[in-house]
Amino acid sequence: MTIFEPWFAREEYLARVEKIRARLAEEKLDALLAFLPETVTWSTGFFTRGYSSFQFAIIPLAGDPVVICRDVEEYYLDATCVFPGRVLWTDSDDRDAVGAKAIRAALGPKARVGIELRAWPLSAGRFAALREALPETTFVDVSATTSRLRFVKSPAEIAWQRLAAKAAEAGMAAGIAAAIEGASERDMAADVCAAMIRAGSDLPGPGVLSSGERAYHLHGGYADRILERGDVVQLEVTPNVRHYHARFMRPMKVGVATDEDLKAVETLIAVQDRAIAAVGPGVAATVPDAIYRDGVLGAGLRETYTNKTFYSVGLLLQPNGGEPLEAEPTATWVFEPGMTFHTYVLARGFGMSETIAITETGIERLTNFPRRLFVT
Repeated sequence: MTIFEPWFAREEYLARVEKIRARLAEEKLDALLAFLPETVTWSTGFFTRGYSSFQFAIIPLAGDPVVICRDVEEYYLDATCVFPGRVLWTDSDDRDAVGAKAIRAALGPKARVGIELRAWPLSAGRFAALREALPETTFVDVSATTSRLRFVKSPAEIAWQRLAAKAAEAGMAAGIAAAIEGASERDMAADVCAAMIRAGSDLPGPGVLSSGERAYHLHGGYADRILERGDVVQLEVTPNVRHYHARFMRPMKVGVATDEDLKAVETLIAVQDRAIAAVGPGVAATVPDAIYRDGVLGAGLRETYTNKTFYSVGLLLQPNGGEPLEAEPTATWVFEPGMTFHTYVLARGFGMSETIAITETGIERLTNFPRRLFVT
């Protein structure tokens, strides 16, 4: 199977569309206008690397979905979409006008439609153009609703994440081997990316990769810096298979580690093990979240702990880096079977994380790699 054919059986897409329709019926809506690329791909199968151009899907309460996209994407539309309906625009067209005409043709002029107003491709100007062209159409924001439908993954979706996890493990092994005194971050990134691509990842990105001072600040990217003896190196590998993600972090020191370094990482591992052990179906997100915060703060490894501790991952298309389901002290949700999360703990430049899936009885670690401080 290649990335340019449907990633799941047609029956799975039909079931997803029925889930959308059930929500539309509950909210008395005639259709969904799906502008988030993940929603388009999840519901119709359509995937193209050109998803940043103007495209969306009309998913009506009855009848097949219709995809609106640029004409040069027709090959990928034919190859990946499981539904035949389409409207294509050319580069000389007024694409807003084409989109409005497609909506009117599919739903009539007075439809009540759900729309993903939080979708990054739907700019304020584009939405204003649609409202002006469709003055009798009622638009209702359903961004939260469509995101929630993707939180619980099917077994087939988690299978892609398991493969992504294997690519992550290959990338981490390559990164550790490359993190030696005198090497550059850029050399290290090249080895990580090559290993993940060869292991099946559809995108190369190593994610967080930084050393020295930047290792103490999250979201550093690789640069030309040369690794020095005693450096902390922070590495998060972020591969995906069919754009289903799995990722993890491991802490490193170049050449030498102090007893204090080793003790800090051992404490982080123990805290994380306790937090993950507390996760299971029906458990409130705040339970393991508190274990993280209390454990790290109680050990004196940080003065404050403001970041989230779990966030949902699955089908993610750049620039999205996670799904909008996060564990933090005010979270009100509970873990459910089929959810998948990246869960991480950070202190003193050391990062330890895993991707996990929630099962009927507890959790499955999708990422499986030695858990320790690596002295390279």
